[in-house]
Amino acid sequence: MRPLVATIDLSAIVHNYAVAKRCAPGRQAFAVVKANAYGHGVREVVTALFDVADGFAVASLEEAAEVRALHADARILLLEGCFEALEYQFAAQLGLDVVLHSEQQALQLLDASLLRPLNVWLKLDSGMHRLGFSSAGLRECYGRLQGAAQVAELNLLSHFACADERGSEVTELQLEGFLDLLDLDFVQRSLANSAAILTIPAAHMDWLRPGIMLYGATPFADLHAAELGLLPAMSLTAQLIACRHIAAGEGVGYGGSWRAERASRIGTVSCGYADGYPRHAPAGTPVVVQGQRVPLVGRVSMDMLTVDLTDLPAAVEGAAVELWGTQLPVDEVAQAAGTIGYELLSKVTARVPRRYQC
Repeated sequence: MRPLVATIDLSAIVHNYAVAKRCAPGRQAFAVVKANAYGHGVREVVTALFDVADGFAVASLEEAAEVRALHADARILLLEGCFEALEYQFAAQLGLDVVLHSEQQALQLLDASLLRPLNVWLKLDSGMHRLGFSSAGLRECYGRLQGAAQVAELNLLSHFACADERGSEVTELQLEGFLDLLDLDFVQRSLANSAAILTIPAAHMDWLRPGIMLYGATPFADLHAAELGLLPAMSLTAQLIACRHIAAGEGVGYGGSWRAERASRIGTVSCGYADGYPRHAPAGTPVVVQGQRVPLVGRVSMDMLTVDLTDLPAAVEGAAVELWGTQLPVDEVAQAAGTIGYELLSKVTARVPRRYQC
């Protein structure tokens, strides 16, 4: 068996959910499990949080159906809402909470004949400018939906654009825009993503939406996950499958873009971009071999990458390698590769076996 595995610590996810709840006592929280629980395995994560989470949030009906099959009673929030009119019937069958972010969605809902009414979340575009109503448009839609047969609860939701930038004026303006609508008689409100949960108490409202923090990564560039009390959930581990000596001036990998400045010892690791490791990770990106950091060298290949073992002579074929995890935060690898931990975690591919521990 190829020596590469993603080990998922489910107890860390439970711990991180508890951190979110402690940040906002008395609030409820949708655990965000879209994109296969950010690559961690939605079935296993939902099962781990079965008796703990107040609800779950997903991006599509397909994801919602998978969560509903695992948990018959949980509130499930459909973050992007329905894409076609007939989907509202399916959403009602599944008993979902549904986001409405456009007039078209609202009209489709009002035209629908449903088995039971839906909990509806009107989405305000408070400054993100992806999805959502303007303030005036939301007030108009609220008037149409209030008392409609298709609507059980009528709720309010928005999403921060810059909550990861502490002290952002954009965040202050978004919060003000959200609060300006609270004269309307919404049953529930939700605004706080991971960054806001951790640092903006005024945004906590009735329901939290912890996402990346559940998986032990940080939403901030200047605050480490450990500083926030978060535990890493995924460790991506491999092995050295070859070691070789090269002379000064010799190149490594495709294109020979990295050349040794001294006589060097190079190790080949059983992980590549087809496994989800970023192809664009530059030379110098840290990798942990036998508990010590060594630098990535050469281009990342489809199935392999190479590291400089010159200063770690004890490392031999079969030695343990951590690409990220408990010894090396995924956020540090992401920063070296010019991306974010969200992308690395969610892009670990299906060919990488997942191993779960509680």
